[in-house]
Amino acid sequence: MTEHIKMIEIKSFLEEDIGSGDITAAIIPESMTAEAEVVTREDMVLCGQAWFDAVFKSLDANVNINWLAAEGEAVGKNTLLCKLDGPARALLSGERTALNLLQTLSATATVARQYADAVSGTGCKVLDTRKTIPGLRNAQKYAVACGGCYNHRIGLYDGVLIKENHIIAAGSIGLAIRAARELTSAPVEVEVESMQEFIEAVAAKPDRIMLDNFSLEDMAAAVKLNAGAIELEASGNIGLDNIRVIAETGVDYISIGALTKHVRAVDLSMRIKLVH
Repeated sequence: MTEHIKMIEIKSFLEEDIGSGDITAAIIPESMTAEAEVVTREDMVLCGQAWFDAVFKSLDANVNINWLAAEGEAVGKNTLLCKLDGPARALLSGERTALNLLQTLSATATVARQYADAVSGTGCKVLDTRKTIPGLRNAQKYAVACGGCYNHRIGLYDGVLIKENHIIAAGSIGLAIRAARELTSAPVEVEVESMQEFIEAVAAKPDRIMLDNFSLEDMAAAVKLNAGAIELEASGNIGLDNIRVIAETGVDYISIGALTKHVRAVDLSMRIKLVH
């Protein structure tokens, strides 16, 4: 979990909010300490504890955080998630940044859990995409895994995904795949938009073929024709309402941009309970 956290990112998140200094928290005596609690106002999958902790620890190492729910745990509305105590200024200054991270990552994990549950028992894995919030890619991809789904490539550097414009520029599906094989040992995937393109892709033997906006009939036909030779991934216009039937066609993967792109932050509340 903590390997995804770069303190330089935490620093930039805090600088964005605090800037030259928290002039509101400055009205509180520097020696004052406080206790606080964080509560969720809706059902959720808890995710992002390490980022939450890192925010407060970056402000003051004397802040203590006691988590009452586990990372990846599904919790109900009004659940007390954690208790904090330490310097009051640090608690006040870190509140918004810490909650922003926790509510966003918990939202991502919550959505991922819904999709993972929707395909349970089919053998199909749900993947994320690169449609992430800028600056939070590694964090959101961690949250996707925390929710029970899986990560596609992290960026443009760790996997080849040949799409329509790449094919046009290269000359053909076969030429694009051949060029990729000559360039790198990274996994090679190609996106196809028709059965004709699918047949061309199968002949060129990539590691994976993405079936973009295929009908259920064509998807099932592609699975049958492929006979398990190449990994197949479905993508395009897939949601909770139709993901199950798509998984049941026999594709190996389904990629969902909504795991990270359409998340709505979980409603969390942090309240000071006692001041010393």
